[in-house]
Amino acid sequence: MLSMAPFRLLTIALAHLTLAAAQISSWSPETGKLGNATIVENNPPGVTYIATLPTDSASNIRGTISATANLDGIGVKLTVNFTNFPTAGGPFAYHLHANPVSPDGNCNSTLGHLDPFIRGESTTCNKSIPQTCQVGDLSGKHGKITSDPFSTVYVEEFASTFMGVGSFFGNRSLVIHDVNKTRLTCANFTMEQPDGPKSSTNSSSPIPFTGHASRLHAAISISWLLLVGFLLI
Repeated sequence: MLSMAPFRLLTIALAHLTLAAAQISSWSPETGKLGNATIVENNPPGVTYIATLPTDSASNIRGTISATANLDGIGVKLTVNFTNFPTAGGPFAYHLHANPVSPDGNCNSTLGHLDPFIRGESTTCNKSIPQTCQVGDLSGKHGKITSDPFSTVYVEEFASTFMGVGSFFGNRSLVIHDVNKTRLTCANFTMEQPDGPKSSTNSSSPIPFTGHASRLHAAISISWLLLVGFLLI
């Protein structure tokens, strides 16, 4: 009589393959035309950019958002402090926008959200799968402004302080919106330099996303190896 052990092992291996396939099929429900956003791994350590909301605008909202590259180069640490929000019109959203604010302070000059992977805004960001969101959709990934004053600190893995990639925000802007997407206030990012003037620089094309796909492919490869090994028993 043939042993049932190989068949049990085969069943287990097939279960592994099914799980890996399910992970792939559910991983990216909404991606950009250029794929998912890339986890930035080459940010210059310690480089800081800050956007300070203007005090001479029609809005009473005040505050800053600063972004410092992590020491390991992966993503940036964002420190957010805002206050004096309107009593109506919330919860408020805030985003990195593609263009800087024009000299006249017009927030419409910033164009749309920073979106180097061309995802678009038609589908709401799913913060549980942040690589499928627009790079600039900070409140979509980390939560809207629901208190006054509002303060939070978090790591944003997909924003870059490295010049030359599409996710670089150092020469771009921050915009705060009300619940109807009206632009309430905005500010440009500038580089914080200990012994010199503030500055900002240029951006270019994004790099392709590979991180999660590589991990899933590795999981499938292991499952196939298990399957082959079981069949040879």
